[in-house]
Amino acid sequence: MAGGIGSRFWPMSRTSYPKQFIDILGTGRTLIQQTYDRLQRIAPKENIFVVTNEDYRELVLEQCEGMDTSQVLCEPSRRNTAPCVAYASYKIKSLNANAKIVVAPADHLILKEDKFIESINTALDYVSKNNALLTLAIEPSRPDTGYGYIQFDSSEKDSKIKKVKTFTEKPNVELAKQFVESGEFSWNSGMFIWTVNSIIEAFKNHMPELNGYFEDGYSKLKTDQEEQFIKDTYAVCKSISIDYGIMEKAPNVYVISADIGWSDLGTWGSIYTHLRHDENLNATIGKNVMLYDSHNCIVSMPKDKLVVLQGLDGYIVVESNNTLLVCKKEDEQKIKEFVTDIKIDKGEKFV
Repeated sequence: MAGGIGSRFWPMSRTSYPKQFIDILGTGRTLIQQTYDRLQRIAPKENIFVVTNEDYRELVLEQCEGMDTSQVLCEPSRRNTAPCVAYASYKIKSLNANAKIVVAPADHLILKEDKFIESINTALDYVSKNNALLTLAIEPSRPDTGYGYIQFDSSEKDSKIKKVKTFTEKPNVELAKQFVESGEFSWNSGMFIWTVNSIIEAFKNHMPELNGYFEDGYSKLKTDQEEQFIKDTYAVCKSISIDYGIMEKAPNVYVISADIGWSDLGTWGSIYTHLRHDENLNATIGKNVMLYDSHNCIVSMPKDKLVVLQGLDGYIVVESNNTLLVCKKEDEQKIKEFVTDIKIDKGEKFV
């Protein structure tokens, strides 16, 4: 899934060039390239599909070496993850009616790739033998309020895969502490494993309207009518997440929790935790950043830009695309508000 615009990473992430196509951590590979590399350890590259906005088709093909145009499924508009998964599922069914599917966001960080591969292979084996919708969840290391939480049946102590009891979206800090202390909750990573038949059955049972659109147009997939069919479908389908549409409702939802060195890299604060810090706990991206009397900051500057900062504590300072952002780290959730206001006051060119 590579259709998001990454507005919380503005100004580095722009609508025309969002974060999944950027080498945010300075590794030499963009986030989508890292995901593409990782998934080739699970499936051959011809079995990897990217669902993205039609504006990003060429970016995907440019960055995912060896990918055929037919493997890039283009959405005409953003409708959240349920329509995205439905489109991919029906497309894959038209190619292989018995396929097993791994759904993964293009912009996540996974540091422990061997453990990730091990968990995915365990999950694929499970769904091949059981009618299950499986989510790969993350063992929580702290009471983070930026993630969704999944409660599982803790009575199944010896099983790696546990029945899901509840989903909770981004709790407050007190509730998050209770979740972590209970030992019954994992972070929701937004990665899923199932068979094509299990997920389509779930769409039929829990999202019959959306399923009906794709079922009616199934014969148009893999033909020259596919593009128009998708445009017509996305014009009428609701914007809804796969979590809300199916995972919170289906009775056959299970979780496999793992420590895979994961981050959804959703905010500048999450990037800060994965960068090297100086003795004053500042993290910098850029060759010419000079800090004086400053602490707990993250600073990202173009390589050719000299910046001198003095007296800052707990700030995000980012210059990109001829735009400068200075924001308190504790207020980084307001960046999405800034982007909305900029669209209204300054137009699209800055976002």
